[in-house]
Amino acid sequence: MIIRTPRRLHLGLIDPSATFGRRFGSLGVALKGGYEVKIVEGETMEIVAKGEDRKTIEFTIKRMNSAYETGVNYIVEVRRAIPRHVGLGSTTQLSLAVGTAIARLNNLSVSTEELARVLGRGRNGGAGVYSFAYGGFVIDGGVRNGIPPLIFREEFPEDWAFLLVIPELKPGLDEEEEKPVMARVVGRTDVAMEISHRILLGLLPALREKDVRTFGKHLSAIQRLVGKHFEAYQGGEFREDVKLILDFLTEKTYGHGQSSWGPTVYGLILRSEFQRLSEEAHDYLREHGIKAKVELGLPNNTGVEVIGESAFLERLIRSVGEG
Repeated sequence: MIIRTPRRLHLGLIDPSATFGRRFGSLGVALKGGYEVKIVEGETMEIVAKGEDRKTIEFTIKRMNSAYETGVNYIVEVRRAIPRHVGLGSTTQLSLAVGTAIARLNNLSVSTEELARVLGRGRNGGAGVYSFAYGGFVIDGGVRNGIPPLIFREEFPEDWAFLLVIPELKPGLDEEEEKPVMARVVGRTDVAMEISHRILLGLLPALREKDVRTFGKHLSAIQRLVGKHFEAYQGGEFREDVKLILDFLTEKTYGHGQSSWGPTVYGLILRSEFQRLSEEAHDYLREHGIKAKVELGLPNNTGVEVIGESAFLERLIRSVGEG
């Protein structure tokens, strides 16, 4: 069985102060080019992956066995990966990929939300969970008890895209580093109200009308407002070490922001503009001595892709190969 996931851009959190009893509330968009993972049943546990991916896979296998008695003997090969701790949702996408595969190999009917609860995902927001499950642009309704509900999902226009800049800088906070921050952060109610206003009467109508300029204007404003919730923890509305790149994106794109804790930053563009803007970005980065990858972020409007769901077929192919 092969699982292909999206990447996830995190576009912000609405209300860390839980003004109405629901904390956070996250926005996200799914992009193509996430994990590709092959998983089959085996005689022992065998993991072909690098670094933290190995730990995430082993944890997921054991947690699934604890919850559903699915065993631990699987061969898992990561064929394509999302870089760790750069703001693209690697841990959630990989965890749910492995969990989904194990569930299907064992003919379990388990929702993505239930898998997320079992695997400890979505505790601070559902953007990664729902990007995985459905693709497109998603908003969750904030954390109260368990996984926050999906309250909005819309396909992202196929002719829109993101100019992704992933600089070679200090990684964003990992989950252990993030825990104390998320536990004690208290946002400003007035900021949460303005974010909500811009989402409801700015961002969403522009998305429905496919108005890239208006969508980008509100996206930039929302990102700056979200930064006010977290400026005490990252040194400003955005990380200081990505400011020069954001200056470029402010000038050249329709809207810009920092995904999660960074260092990935992005600019909203039309897909047809990528080649020109990529060249300009490379020139700009070179002039300022910044080492970074520049990538095209294309929308993924389908979510996770599962290929070869039949456990019997997988075993048959493997046995033929061994013979």
